Amino acid sequence: MVKETELYERLGVAPDANTDDIKKAYRKGAMKFHPDKNPNNPEAAEKFKEISEAYEILSDEQKRQMYDKYGKDALKEGTGHSAHDIFEQFFGGGFSSFFGGPGRGGPRKTEDIVHELQVSLEDLYKGKTTKLSVSRNVICQSCSGNGTKSGASVGKCRTCDGRGIRLVIKQLGPGMIQQMQTVCPDCGGKGEQIKDEDKCGNCKGKKVVKDKKVLTVYVDKGMKHGQKIVFSGESDEAPGMEPGDIIFVVVEKKHDLFKRNGNDLYMEVSIPLIEALAGFNFTIKHLDDRVLLVKSEKGDVITPGEVKVISSEGMPKHKSPFEKGNLYIHFNVEFPKPGALKEQQLQQLEKILPPRKTPPKPTEDMEEVILTKVSTHEKSRSEGRARRTGSDDEEDDDGNQGQRVQCAQQ
Repeated sequence: MVKETELYERLGVAPDANTDDIKKAYRKGAMKFHPDKNPNNPEAAEKFKEISEAYEILSDEQKRQMYDKYGKDALKEGTGHSAHDIFEQFFGGGFSSFFGGPGRGGPRKTEDIVHELQVSLEDLYKGKTTKLSVSRNVICQSCSGNGTKSGASVGKCRTCDGRGIRLVIKQLGPGMIQQMQTVCPDCGGKGEQIKDEDKCGNCKGKKVVKDKKVLTVYVDKGMKHGQKIVFSGESDEAPGMEPGDIIFVVVEKKHDLFKRNGNDLYMEVSIPLIEALAGFNFTIKHLDDRVLLVKSEKGDVITPGEVKVISSEGMPKHKSPFEKGNLYIHFNVEFPKPGALKEQQLQQLEKILPPRKTPPKPTEDMEEVILTKVSTHEKSRSEGRARRTGSDDEEDDDGNQGQRVQCAQQ
């Protein structure tokens, strides 16, 4: 189950589409709506941008998982590539050179690194500072990102002529051929090759090495589920590219007492009947460890299911922590168990509580019946019958209506 389907719809694929389906859909759309192929069509350029953005997110496993869970808003600041960059990465070579035009320069960015940050409701109320270690690629210092021992310039892959892709032609039948582009198997799509004897001993010719960095993450008061904490330029390094961002997505943990809705908090409290009628006095331990003493007004009767509010005791507003939402309390009233009240107590209650309704006068056609407790099995079965009966009634209504319409047409 995904939160949104917009990006899947842009590519014309289902939310359960596999990687190959997504690649095929992007290839088809990119070729159709590319600006160099539609120079006088601004709508095509916008469409090209939209499908490129969709492909960037859905082709990345981490980003796709975040999108499926939290929607596009959780990634709106984390997409670091332009539509031109994505096309270049997908097809290889210069952006416009695929269509015979001049390439468009400018450094590309590496992929963003996205992590979930599990945070308790207490931490979101009070704020929190934590240190997290992240793993990323950094440019090899031994070869300065060249990948070679000698420092010589890296040679162009002869198999793909430096494009990183190969054009494969398949014979489908008499007079029918299919052209497909595949990643070059010799250079892995990089468009270059380094001789084994000249590969850097530190990075093994990869130009980058693994590195760990400790980041100080500040969780502000009042932050919400799905919000992002962005560290710009702290993602993987790569020669000739700008580093992307490291993004932490706030994931709010479930709380035992409170439920959150925006800046408001909700909780349930069960009180005995005597407190619902004669008043109550109880405490609540809040998220910042304060203890709230809650009292009812004199003569205030609490009815089952009633909701009361304590103003300004909800969550602090993000960026304005001195402004707070409200705390809503839903009351459940606990009635005495059957047989708990003795005859004398019942007589006393008769004197205290409002009088009963006048009972009906018995007549000859009246028949006295006895109420008994319904078992759990009988209750579920009767509810099921009630639902089915309601459905049948609706179908009957629809059927009768259809017949009336048909008669009117005749």
